Amino acid sequence: MSSSEKPSLSKAMTRGFKGRCPNCGEAKLFWRYLKVEPTCPSCRHALAQYPADDGPAYFTILIVGHLLVAPVLLFPVIWQTPPVIMVPAALIPLATATLLLLPRVKGAFIGFMYGMGVRAADQTLHTADVAE
Repeated sequence: MSSSEKPSLSKAMTRGFKGRCPNCGEAKLFWRYLKVEPTCPSCRHALAQYPADDGPAYFTILIVGHLLVAPVLLFPVIWQTPPVIMVPAALIPLATATLLLLPRVKGAFIGFMYGMGVRAADQTLHTADVAE
């Protein structure tokens, strides 16, 4: 792929999910747990221009809630076991799944914004000037 050729939306999201730059797929997207590299060390693409904000957290809660919480609530054992045992037995896997999934969802979210061309500078387009 040439340097001017932009990857597809699905490829950018997949690269982000894997924690890689959505533009080149080579360098790491995060320099810490959820801290995005300001620029890609490999292709010099400005990664900090994609405002993930609260979107990844909402999607992570949605995914974990539907995949782990909802099915577990259907089993009677959850309601028959003493809370002293069930609360830690439920919260530890939920917290682990959430913490493991959050950076991947944030990476895919940044890949989505990259693929759709959404940048932090676009926020001014959606802000109404009320003081007119």
